[in-house]
Amino acid sequence: MIPGVLRGVRGVVFDTDGVITDSARVHAEAWKQAFDVFLAECPPERPEQRRPFDVREDYLRHVDGKSRLDGAGSFLASRGMRLPAATVAAVAAEKERLFVERLRDKGIDAYPGTVRLLGVLRDEGLRLAAASASRHARELLLRADLLPFFDALVDGGEAARLGLAGKPDPALFLEAARRLGVPTTDAAVVEDALAGVEAGRRGGFRVVIGVDRSASAGTRSALLRRGADVVVNDLEELLCEDGGRP
Repeated sequence: MIPGVLRGVRGVVFDTDGVITDSARVHAEAWKQAFDVFLAECPPERPEQRRPFDVREDYLRHVDGKSRLDGAGSFLASRGMRLPAATVAAVAAEKERLFVERLRDKGIDAYPGTVRLLGVLRDEGLRLAAASASRHARELLLRADLLPFFDALVDGGEAARLGLAGKPDPALFLEAARRLGVPTTDAAVVEDALAGVEAGRRGGFRVVIGVDRSASAGTRSALLRRGADVVVNDLEELLCEDGGRP
């Protein structure tokens, strides 16, 4: 049975990191390693700007849902650092190295609640897409044996090839909906990133579902302010009678 919040929807676009797979946590840890080393080696002018990267607040605010370069630039600018593009790229490259090392060594699991929801939606005939700024989205879905659930995939590589703007611009999600053949007025977006929720709202999607894995009142409020219609801690909540918390 289709969850109440998704009734009338014909297609759903899912972000990958933090929504389908437990990869947002690994991304955040890799960013922390890369940023903390850089801040120690090249400390900002003001002492308060030298504090370590926060895997919850800084990740959510500056890098979650964005391309590596945009995320690196956003965080470093928040610490008052105006750096050459090559320096920002080097920090982003180090984060990528750390993430890939973790991915290859240990893999990354899918969230069981998401898998159950995907199965229900497929059984009900909805068209499904995965859309992510990450270039690893396809590999993550393949490793989790989830790629067959999706009718379309738009990852970071495709976004770069097509010149799609990064979130909060809705271009990534609009391309995913286009590939599904479903207008945004009949489609939903599922996101855990503030920038991603804003992109879904700006794209005119019928429903925007926020996912707050931290179960934090502050994060939930921020997702709602950016445009989420409902926020859940786990997507299995959508299979309950109330269809998620407003």
